[in-house]
Amino acid sequence: MRFDVITLFPEMFEPFLASGVTRRAYASGQVSIRLWNPRDFAQGNYRRVDDRPFGGGPGMVMMIEPLERCLQAVRVDRASLGEAERAPVVLFSPIGQVLNHSSVERWAQGPGAILLCGRYEGIDQRFIDACVDAQISLGDFVLSGGEIAAMALIDAVTRLQPGVLNDEGSHQFDSFNPALDGLLDCPHYTRPEVWQPGEGAAPVPVPEVLLSGHHAHIERWRRDERLRITSQHRPELIDAAREAGLLSAKDEAALARNS
Repeated sequence: MRFDVITLFPEMFEPFLASGVTRRAYASGQVSIRLWNPRDFAQGNYRRVDDRPFGGGPGMVMMIEPLERCLQAVRVDRASLGEAERAPVVLFSPIGQVLNHSSVERWAQGPGAILLCGRYEGIDQRFIDACVDAQISLGDFVLSGGEIAAMALIDAVTRLQPGVLNDEGSHQFDSFNPALDGLLDCPHYTRPEVWQPGEGAAPVPVPEVLLSGHHAHIERWRRDERLRITSQHRPELIDAAREAGLLSAKDEAALARNS
């Protein structure tokens, strides 16, 4: 899998690619990341990549020509390495589809993409119309540029690749995963068994069922906690699971107890 990232700030990706559990995938080339700076394809002494918007208004707009030359260089490089399938160009934009687990899974099954990180007031619309295949949003808020969104997509996709995580099946129990029927994950606990928050405060133990060794009871507790947390914080996910016929009679009883 290969991601080509078109960004005016490639240095932002250096610590990202060298940190965390996913760094092995980048270091080994299992997930290849190539960084391209449009400024390297700009002309003139100042290597200008932006200009004032026609019609007036605040801010600057990224220009077509440097982006087009940069994209062409990416295409040539991918073709020289035997690219079998044309990689889509993805722009991170407020009008895009909001990234969620199911769309991350779809991206994780593909060959990668060319990720375009906008800056300033945006990108000349003519380039978007001619060259962009998909637009993605992280949510209803605005970032200073697309770099953080690109890192989010790359990280989410990379951790789903075989062998990237130490525990091969750990991502199967992430929130939103089909293995959990799309519910939020349950709480997790580790040592000490009893935590003393501070002087005068009551000690806080780990839930007793988790220390019981009774696996069926533990799994039922985890399921009930997933249902409780999801119903409290994301009730629409409960509705979706119910409509899909994924909730059992025991699930419905657990939800009734917490209502």
